[in-house]
Amino acid sequence: MSAVDGELGILARRRIEAEIIKPIYEILVRDYGKQSAQAVIGEAVSQAAVKAGEYFAAREPEGPSLEGFVALQELWEKDDALKVEIIASDATHYDYDVHRCRYAEMYHEMGLGEIGHLLSCNRDELFIVGYDPKVQLTRTQTLMQGASHCNFRYKVEGQEPQS
Repeated sequence: MSAVDGELGILARRRIEAEIIKPIYEILVRDYGKQSAQAVIGEAVSQAAVKAGEYFAAREPEGPSLEGFVALQELWEKDDALKVEIIASDATHYDYDVHRCRYAEMYHEMGLGEIGHLLSCNRDELFIVGYDPKVQLTRTQTLMQGASHCNFRYKVEGQEPQS
């Protein structure tokens, strides 16, 4: 039994959230302009991402770790949400590329492509801050913003790979 059995997948969560956020975003754009609307949505989602990371960290019986974080990835991949190629995975690194992202597809289908990065991609770096601030994420490109793939590179700060 996995640590995420019975949990609603993140793709399903994001769809529910997007259905609520879309009319709020449209009203914010109408009343305050696109830039202000995106700033509000970005700030709110960023705060929620850190809190979500803290929530998942608190559920770890022995405290957060990169291995625990890797186990949580099932939630992001649930419902065939991501096509992932793992590059490296050990106690200090978790590197992978995403070649298909149903999150990006969903936001574009919902007419939210222009803020999909705020609703999903930007959460990644902030989630890990809440989950375990010793883990750093480097990502230089995303499918959401037109790249051929997303390149996730997680590293436990101050640790080199174990041999």
